Formats: sequence, structure tokens, C-alpha cells
Amino acid sequence: MLLFATFSALPTPSKKKEHIHALTVDESLLSEIGAGSKEAFAAFYHQTKGAVYAFALSMLKNHDEACDVMQETYLKIRAAAHLYQPMGKPMAWVFTITRNFCLMRLRSQNRLSPLAEEAEGLSPEALTFVEDHDDRMVLSAVLERLSAEERNIVLLHAVSGMKHHEIASLLSIGLSTELSKYHRAIKKLKKALQEGGYHHA
Repeated sequence: MLLFATFSALPTPSKKKEHIHALTVDESLLSEIGAGSKEAFAAFYHQTKGAVYAFALSMLKNHDEACDVMQETYLKIRAAAHLYQPMGKPMAWVFTITRNFCLMRLRSQNRLSPLAEEAEGLSPEALTFVEDHDDRMVLSAVLERLSAEERNIVLLHAVSGMKHHEIASLLSIGLSTELSKYHRAIKKLKKALQEGGYHHA
């Protein structure tokens, strides 16, 4: 219930300090992967695969393509882990890799425009990779209710623990714009979860 636990902990947008429960990942695994440990790579994969899949799916809205990007992401992680500099946010590094692979696919398919996104529906297989029922409910709400940019912002903040100014820089938008989109997205998501019968706010 990774995604459900994460998003049910999201605060109602306010001026109060936000407490986000980001995905906990053993950062030391990356140095072990860089040293060639297959066991560390397997452990890191099992800790992060759900979040990586959800992020790739949020950008591509296609199960098969999200799985392909997952494979590309983990191949890159295995090849570049020795270059990773510990900074306390391994998922920010992982999501940057994932996002870059997604953007390459979207550019190659000319799917970066809003009109292209509207025309691209959610593939029937999209949620089959997510085994937990509550996680499927949350991911479905994210995919159906939020725009592409809103999905990126919420997942980057909630799951990877990136700060708003870091996300704004990654997405090449102003901080005020990022904050506005984040708060609007959280309102949409909380409403969708409540409509689905979940009141964990």
C-alpha cells in the first residue's frame, strides 16, 4: 500500500508546514550497486519499482510503455550507480532518470502537447502492474483527475520527497506556479479519494 499510505498522508493545502512521508529507500544500496552487488540491485528494485512504475505511468499513461521505461531506468541505475553522490534523496535521482526517458518517448511520438495528452486515454492494462487495491484506487485518481504537470509535481513531492523549489527547477517552471499547481492538485486528489469512499485526510 505504498501509494495509498503516501497520498493519504498528504496535508490539506494551507500555510502550515507540510509533512510529507516520502518513500523510504536505503541509499547505501546505490554504492553497493555501483560496486557490482546483484543483491543490492535486487533489493533496490523491490523497494522502488512501484514508485518508478507509477511515475512513468503518470507521464505516459500506457502500461507497456511505462514498463519499458522502468527497464531502461533500472539499466541506467545499474550502469551509473557508481556516479551517484549521496544526498539523502535517492528517489529524486531515480525520478530524474525516469522522467528523461519518458520525455524522450513523448518527443519521439509528438505527444508533448496538451491536445495530444487529451487524446491519449489510459490504456486498459495501465493498473494491472499495481497489485494492491488501494494503490490502484489512488493511482487511478492521479491519472484521471490531474494534468500531466500536476501528476509530476505531486509524485515528485510526495514519493521522492523533493522540495518545491527543486521540483520547480526540474520542471523549468516558477516556484509560485509550482506551488499553485501542487495545491490545486492536492485539492482535486483529496476530493477524488473522498468520492471513492476513503476519508484518511
